[in-house]
Amino acid sequence: MIQQIAPQTGVAFTLKKGERLKVIDLWGTQVSDMVLFNLHDTREKISSGKTMDFEESILISTGNYLWSNRSRKMMKLLDDTNGRNDFLLAPCSPETFQIMYNNPDYHPSCFENLHTNLKPYDILPDDIPTAFNIFMNVQFDDKGKLSVLPPLSKANDYVLFEAQMDLIVGLTACSAEDSNGGTFKPIGYEVLEG
Repeated sequence: MIQQIAPQTGVAFTLKKGERLKVIDLWGTQVSDMVLFNLHDTREKISSGKTMDFEESILISTGNYLWSNRSRKMMKLLDDTNGRNDFLLAPCSPETFQIMYNNPDYHPSCFENLHTNLKPYDILPDDIPTAFNIFMNVQFDDKGKLSVLPPLSKANDYVLFEAQMDLIVGLTACSAEDSNGGTFKPIGYEVLEG
């Protein structure tokens, strides 16, 4: 059964080894930040650096794995109908909106949504790693300057993952305007038997 994450919010749940997680862009052009922790030892968590090292790419899609800080496989991407995800940029945070958007007022953020939902698992704000940003369209020029463009994902595009170990998953419907083409929409997800 497909669950919905309301715009600018997040969830956390466990996923057993061999189970599959389908993350769905229900309406199109909506990013979802995902972080992973080893269910039995939360000091082991998803690592953008290890993943890009071992997959030899900054573009992670079908057939690639997401790796931990201990050089172990956490998830395999079985299918990716959009094909564009990001593993360079950190989850948006209150500081993101103060520094990059020049907004001193409160703004929901993926960082807050992740650490709030992961708190029952004794995961603290400082434990939140760089997220795997599903559907996020980050481009860079020949000098390395980054730009965040609207996602290329269309309604019902999805990424299907398979857990390679028992996991805690944190998942959001991203809160940053630029990442989502200026609008906020829900994200769907479904846990499937292996």
